[in-house]
Amino acid sequence: MLTAAALAVPGITALSSAARAADADLAKNGGFESGLDNWTCTAGSTVNSPVRTGSSALRATPAGNDYAQCSQTVTVKPDSQYTLSGYVRGSYVYLGASGTGTTDVSTWTQSATDWQQLTTTFRTGASTTKVTIYTHGWYGTGTYYADDLSLVGPGVDAGQPPAAPTGLTVGTVTSSTVALSWSAVTGATGYSVYRDGVKVQTADGPSTTVSGLSPSTAYSFQVAATNDAGESAKSATVTATTSAGSGGGSSDLPTHALVGYLHASFANGAGYTRMADVPDSWDVIDLAFGEPTSTTSGDIRFTRCPVTECPTAESDADFKAAIKAKQAAGKKVLISIGGQNGQVQLTTTAARDAFVSSVSKIIDTYGLDGLDIDFEGHSLSLDASDTNFKSPTTPVIVNLISALKTLKAKYGSKFVLSMAPETFFVQLGYQYYGTGKWGGQDPRAGAYLPVIHALRDDLTLLHVQDYNSGSITGLDNQYHSMGGADFHIAMTDMLLTGFPVAGDANNVFPPLRPDQIAIGMPASTNAGNGYVSPTEVNKTLDCLTKKTNCGSYATHGTWPALRGLMTWSINWDRYGSWEFSKNFDGYFG
Repeated sequence: MLTAAALAVPGITALSSAARAADADLAKNGGFESGLDNWTCTAGSTVNSPVRTGSSALRATPAGNDYAQCSQTVTVKPDSQYTLSGYVRGSYVYLGASGTGTTDVSTWTQSATDWQQLTTTFRTGASTTKVTIYTHGWYGTGTYYADDLSLVGPGVDAGQPPAAPTGLTVGTVTSSTVALSWSAVTGATGYSVYRDGVKVQTADGPSTTVSGLSPSTAYSFQVAATNDAGESAKSATVTATTSAGSGGGSSDLPTHALVGYLHASFANGAGYTRMADVPDSWDVIDLAFGEPTSTTSGDIRFTRCPVTECPTAESDADFKAAIKAKQAAGKKVLISIGGQNGQVQLTTTAARDAFVSSVSKIIDTYGLDGLDIDFEGHSLSLDASDTNFKSPTTPVIVNLISALKTLKAKYGSKFVLSMAPETFFVQLGYQYYGTGKWGGQDPRAGAYLPVIHALRDDLTLLHVQDYNSGSITGLDNQYHSMGGADFHIAMTDMLLTGFPVAGDANNVFPPLRPDQIAIGMPASTNAGNGYVSPTEVNKTLDCLTKKTNCGSYATHGTWPALRGLMTWSINWDRYGSWEFSKNFDGYFG
């Protein structure tokens, strides 16, 4: 009777001493004594009070659509029993485990005014080797605290770090990038890339492109292989010297640039903003919009907002003088073609030639630095027989590519070329491309991909509109929706990682350089659906450039050379007391 009673006490099990000794606490930094190391948090920090033990604890506050989750992925044994435990305080605090391979578990408390222990157990599946443990609060509730989190169960021998990579080779070299490849290492789960002895990025497989480099500069590179046991010795060193630079490089843009559209041809609720009144925060100013005389004419006209519609509009002379002043200060001013109402379909070579001629006239008249392509609606779509983005055959696609290459060649290497497609025309291409192999799909799906790919060496900036968008499947094969940092992180990771088009592993859209990417966001709630707060903007930038504050989406790299942000619009930002641009300046200094 005494033995049976003892075994009935929670937390006491009839394990042999040998089995008990094999159990271990697999959670790393469960007491948060090393800050947030080993944890990925959407919103959280460590505090010195209140704490349960030690000197630190987690403090996290749900806000908006975020419930402040902190998670950690842990290596486990298949078909094994584990106990997850932790101490929490606050209202509505959850503790759980996902990816168990059996039944995911969670436990929670509605209210804990002092430290309260939460405990749950689970068994891993027959092939499960990793689980994610987490804690979070709930929407609209207050701050919660967590401390002394543990995952106790059979430990896993991490083994030895992998061998050092061999065969490190330099591939394509540009003025700002160096492509590297090496032999895959048995047992490696990832790789660390070193430039001049400093770790600069990670890679999932045996190749990567190091970006953000200076022209005409010599660099040395090494790689190391990693697994759960640690990092290998570094490989032998290779060297590469970047080229002098031309084509779609930085075009004298700052390392981190802010791009905005200026309502130059129309008025709306945001009000008119004179060119001279655009703050110095804005590095690229896109004049919205040049529009065609008819959908298929190719004849683009730019008409400034008349005084009858915009009473404070400056004269043409003052407008041109203000453009020159901006350029003297290092800013770029472009004409943006298209927009919501400007449908452009270059169905014939005559329309293509008219496009080149009329756009050139606008650029020359106002002394502009380049061109932004903001084709929306039905401007671009793919013929049913056009299935390969690398070799397009649809006339509106082929003629647009030809026109843009002609303009780039005419104005030279300093010509700024940017594009502002919607997610439907780019990232949706991961799932769907044109009408599809069996027909029935929207022919516009992914239709920007052949244009971007053909001009990737001439393209200065791609800033996809991460707004007014439906849910899009990311590289994690999960749907991502507007409303938080997660959407921007997932959409941008696709551009910087590359992806198989329409799921075809033999037809991969290659990654773009990070210095070519700016993330498109609305400046305010009035500007469009998909507005996110400055906090969410900063989480996006933290994740992509530092790999912190990433939330649940696991990026495929870290890109400190990410160019920056684009917003619709400068006028709406002014209407919102310059919240967007002030936050950008505060983040990048």
